[in-house]
Amino acid sequence: MAVFVTRRIPAEGLRVLSQAGGCRVQQWDSEEPVPRAELLAGVAGKHGLLCLLSDRIDREVLEAAGPDLKVISTMSVGFDHLALEEIKKRGIRVGYTPDVLTDATAELSVALLLSACRRLPEAVEQVKNGGWTTWKPLWMCGYGLSDSTVGIIGLGRIGQAVARRLKPFGVKKFLYTGSGPKPESGAEFEAEFVPLTRLAEESDFVVVTCALTPATQGMCNKDFFTRMKKTSVFVNTSRGSVVNQEDLYNALAHGQIGAAGLDVTTPEPLPTDHPLLSLKNCVILPHIGSATYATRSTMAVLAANNLLAGLRGEAMPHELLL
Repeated sequence: MAVFVTRRIPAEGLRVLSQAGGCRVQQWDSEEPVPRAELLAGVAGKHGLLCLLSDRIDREVLEAAGPDLKVISTMSVGFDHLALEEIKKRGIRVGYTPDVLTDATAELSVALLLSACRRLPEAVEQVKNGGWTTWKPLWMCGYGLSDSTVGIIGLGRIGQAVARRLKPFGVKKFLYTGSGPKPESGAEFEAEFVPLTRLAEESDFVVVTCALTPATQGMCNKDFFTRMKKTSVFVNTSRGSVVNQEDLYNALAHGQIGAAGLDVTTPEPLPTDHPLLSLKNCVILPHIGSATYATRSTMAVLAANNLLAGLRGEAMPHELLL
């Protein structure tokens, strides 16, 4: 069995592949993404592919791989980088890594929310540049969670984990929206299922944790931000394309909403001259939702085990059913 690994991954994951009997591993051994030409060459004739969310696995890649490719294992919970219809046509199985990054991403979501609403990066900068002169009653004031309404777009695993962590802050009410009501999921937080428009209008904090689908692409747009309160804080840790970034910039720049925190953008990385980076009320992180040592190691091991199980014709620990 010949496999291609598109990036340097945690050693624990590579060890699982290397120690598997009869598995020949070729790897793009770099922290940086594999160049397109190297990806097309590397996948040729392989039986398995272990990729990352930054690798676009489309028809061109599948054709370059040839008919021997039986399994694609992505070290991610998201799969919008995979051409699923083309993959399904070829009878290729797909593994992914849900659940294991839920806690880390939820923790980061809360950290980002607090950073944005309490203006933490701005405050740190004031300390460094001499802006901190004395205690002032109205200086560096932000918004708190106590007695607030939190709206969650996508009450899946990560959305629930975010709500679970925010509840002890004294949140008064949780709203959520998505493809449909989830009474079992919302019961723990007494969360109310509402239309997207109502969630925008009533929430003091909006946290986006949904999957990127045709229905959610560009969902958070001018109409959405116009409905939000002027003091509301918007947080996105799902996928950048869920948000119309030009509309978000205008909402932040013109005071339509209070602040925003983003761990995902379009594109990634965001160009250093992007207008959003000029705003003090916008905190942007480089897609580090799952970036704990333990989580990334677990993701790599799971991705490797998914790949091996698929190659052996066995049940994967986590298979994406196409």
